[in-house]
Amino acid sequence: MSEAWREVEAPATEIAVRAQEPDDVAALAELLNQPQVVRGTLQMPNTSAEARRRRLEGETDAVRLVAAIAGEVVGMGVLTRGRDRRAHTASMEVAVHDAHVGQGAGAALMAALLDQADSWLGLKRVELCVFADNVRAISLFERFGFEREGLFRAYAYREGRFVDSLAMARLKGLRMADSPPSLDLSAKSRS
Repeated sequence: MSEAWREVEAPATEIAVRAQEPDDVAALAELLNQPQVVRGTLQMPNTSAEARRRRLEGETDAVRLVAAIAGEVVGMGVLTRGRDRRAHTASMEVAVHDAHVGQGAGAALMAALLDQADSWLGLKRVELCVFADNVRAISLFERFGFEREGLFRAYAYREGRFVDSLAMARLKGLRMADSPPSLDLSAKSRS
């Protein structure tokens, strides 16, 4: 597979991607409480900075990055490596402040996280879930080589109803279309 994500055009706005620091908690709490971030992720609305701090302190195994424009944190990305027999994998999360969507922060975070995955962690598979109606995020993930693997129906409860989520993954050196066919476990195959 070509590493087309390395060729993604640089944004016009200067975006700095760096490691997340303890001093970022207030900015991250504000970012993660944005209406569109809450709608597009599994975050709960109105979560306090203290609750965010406690959660972040408990997650020490993850690569945590932030994107900043003019020193202001406008996005965050997390790469959480699998363990034991899934040590070749990681799950990925990306969120961008509502006021900065479309300015390149998501792409900058994706590029930095995938560079960590490929160049420093030697990961074969990076996976994520995205709400099936989040067309903008799906498009971004596909630009970085992620492919759709499946649909989780009624995955989460949001705004008074159940919504579906797509399972997506990027396998280094392998496109999904190149994979051998999988076993059909549908009810039709068992009859």
